[in-house]
Amino acid sequence: MSDKYDLVIIGSGPAGLSAAVYGKRAGFDVLVMEKNPMSGGQILNTNEVDNYLGMPGINGFEMGMKFRHHAEEMGVVFDHAAVEGISDAGGQKVIAIKDGDVEKTYEAGAVIIATGASHALLQVPGEEALTGHGVSYCATCDGAFFRNKTAAVVGGGDVAVEDAIFLSRICEKVCLIHRRDSLRAAKSLQDTLFQCRNVEILWDSVVEEICGQEKVEFLKLRRLKEERTVELPVDGVFIAVGIRPNTEMLQNIVTYDEGGYIIAGEDCVTQTPGIFAAGDVRTKQLRQIVTAVADGANAVVSVEKYFRERENG
Repeated sequence: MSDKYDLVIIGSGPAGLSAAVYGKRAGFDVLVMEKNPMSGGQILNTNEVDNYLGMPGINGFEMGMKFRHHAEEMGVVFDHAAVEGISDAGGQKVIAIKDGDVEKTYEAGAVIIATGASHALLQVPGEEALTGHGVSYCATCDGAFFRNKTAAVVGGGDVAVEDAIFLSRICEKVCLIHRRDSLRAAKSLQDTLFQCRNVEILWDSVVEEICGQEKVEFLKLRRLKEERTVELPVDGVFIAVGIRPNTEMLQNIVTYDEGGYIIAGEDCVTQTPGIFAAGDVRTKQLRQIVTAVADGANAVVSVEKYFRERENG
């Protein structure tokens, strides 16, 4: 069984839903593929979004629902099934999906990949339960909620150190927790970090548990060299131990950088004609809701250009 659309969008986070709205406004038949029960991507796990223009303090779940409702009002079609793969059949792209035991394909003139990225988890007790209630994976998104409070950052790479530096300007105290006795971050970042008087680095330490009733109250840390567990009172913890783009189903149809992100610029054009990448899944400087929404618009403009060039030979 095969159904044909002008444009298929894989993923319904901010980038995918923005692309869906712009796609309908461009007059395309649009299908959005989303394997999860609800749309919104990572923002569904955010208790409060305070940096999106015109929506200060909005709940992340509510924002996701607003984005989805806008797309539905435009007449966008959704299919909640898992994409198994994409193949290039010349002028058409073939998207193989699986919904339970049912396998079928969709055909599209163009595909926008907006599958986002996932933060690496510590996978410790309390992390999932307190996500959005003191556990965060984005300092620039949520740092303002911890102004004049104590926050912890977990990690030792560039992102973790950048987060600690950023939070040092907002928080009363910042604890950077790293499992080794040296950081992996660039030397220039380390030099800046070491000048932050309100940052304490806890070397050779790992988080064993994130504790609190309705919000984060303290961390249980394992001091590796001392072979003992201590409690660290904090108001919030920012986990920066890595991020991975969600590209498992794409195989070799697009080109990736060393981190696994799809190589595409601000126009969202990949090296495969007719395949576009928008949002956190592509190479970019800043991964935020506002940049994802902008990507969705840019991707559709590039799709329109692609269709015009095909028509004109």
